[in-house]
Amino acid sequence: MTSIWLDRADTFATDPFEPGSSYDTVVAGAGLTGLVTALLLARSGQKVLVLEARYPGAVTTGNTTAKVSLLQGTFLSQLARQYSQKQVQAYVDGNREGQAWLLRYLDENGVPYERRDAYTYAASPQGTDKLREEVSAGTTAGLDMEYVRDAGLPFAVHGAVRLADQAQINPMLVLDTLVSDIRGRGGSIVGGVRLQDVTGSGPATVHTAQGSVTANEVVLATGIPVLDRGLYFAKLTPSRSYAAALQLQEDQAPPPGMYLSVEQPTHSLRDYEMDGHRLLLVGGHGHHVGRARSEKHHLGSLLDWAVQHYPGAVATHTWSAQDYLPTNLMPFFGKFPRGKGHIYFGTGYNKWGMTNAVAAAVGISADILGGNVPWADTIHHRVTAPSGALSAVALNAGVAAKLASGWGQVAAQGLRKDKKDQAAEHAPVVPAEGEGKVYREGPKPVAVSTVAGTTCKLSAVCTHLGGILHWNDSELTWDCPLHGSRFGSDGKLLEGPATKDLPAAGKA
Repeated sequence: MTSIWLDRADTFATDPFEPGSSYDTVVAGAGLTGLVTALLLARSGQKVLVLEARYPGAVTTGNTTAKVSLLQGTFLSQLARQYSQKQVQAYVDGNREGQAWLLRYLDENGVPYERRDAYTYAASPQGTDKLREEVSAGTTAGLDMEYVRDAGLPFAVHGAVRLADQAQINPMLVLDTLVSDIRGRGGSIVGGVRLQDVTGSGPATVHTAQGSVTANEVVLATGIPVLDRGLYFAKLTPSRSYAAALQLQEDQAPPPGMYLSVEQPTHSLRDYEMDGHRLLLVGGHGHHVGRARSEKHHLGSLLDWAVQHYPGAVATHTWSAQDYLPTNLMPFFGKFPRGKGHIYFGTGYNKWGMTNAVAAAVGISADILGGNVPWADTIHHRVTAPSGALSAVALNAGVAAKLASGWGQVAAQGLRKDKKDQAAEHAPVVPAEGEGKVYREGPKPVAVSTVAGTTCKLSAVCTHLGGILHWNDSELTWDCPLHGSRFGSDGKLLEGPATKDLPAAGKA
């Protein structure tokens, strides 16, 4: 599963990693948040190092649907139910600045993008009340939203919210430009090196498996913070959703705007031109990471929905992405708790990272450079409403239940065996191609899978906080149902709050 953005020749060449070196700022993560932050700091004359565990855009930025929109489903009305108008306005102002900064940067650097009207649509009569509530929240915050009957879709809708003149991008073209710009200003971008810890202050020591460097400031732009001291893994729901690019029949065309449904499962639509063809990009059908009965079924359901409305459409690419949803809705960014004033972070963009990531970068760089951003200051001083606190309680109760049930299921396997079976040697477990299984070998849970003819046997325990891993049958990965860490079938860490690979079975 490779996104349409990442399906290209590998153009990234890493700068050398030099253990023992010193920097003004080290940024962990080469997605949109990390690279915009690094550029803003490099522009100010700072010596900046970006550490990327894999390659730029490997995680969320390279797998997004890449809508740069201030109409974000019905998010503003959700915010308005929980926060004051001042807080909602600050969120809109931050996203407006993020959008304006990004599009201005693309114009200045000749990076192509398309202007599109954005729509949130209701496929059922029950959804229209949410649309009208969103129009009210948006217009109160100064956005020129309007309620319309016709959204230009090939299927009937019961109404839609429209916000004109938004944008859509190819995110990898943006990252390529940022990488070149940062390097042109003396910055370094190193791939294949993962930040594992930060200790001390003035300067701080940044630890990796390849050695350490020092920095006056450290920025965590890793999707979810990889340092646990702020406990953000307990404030964020990790969500996996799916996307596909579709070649339509000759008598069909993608709709003229960018779209998102009110109803669940969500359905997102936009177009993208490639090799002279306008492809339809669809997305949605998300779920909590590691808790789906079958990820392949979620992707299949999305494709079935697309073909229902565009008969004969053929998928050219399918992929998925991971986002982090704050229990209190508002994104987190700025100074990291217990970071001694020298660690900064951004997370929890609610699937609207193209604007929120840039807004976070603006806020973080202002904090580091001594600037003042009024909307950021307002967001920093928010107070979580009771509904947000209850959402956090529910999330962590669910995590605790999943932790207990995962270990309980493994333990039960041993109890089901009689004494004669327990004394016998375990026969080797070799799953069929593309399958993974978790079972108990002695006292320890084991995860075994077969991918591309190779069978790997690993510890089934997540290296973050000990959750029992789940086999993702769509991406052929091991996913943690607690906080969303993900590992390849070979045990290599892909994303999430974990910082270490899975050990081989018996090595944990």
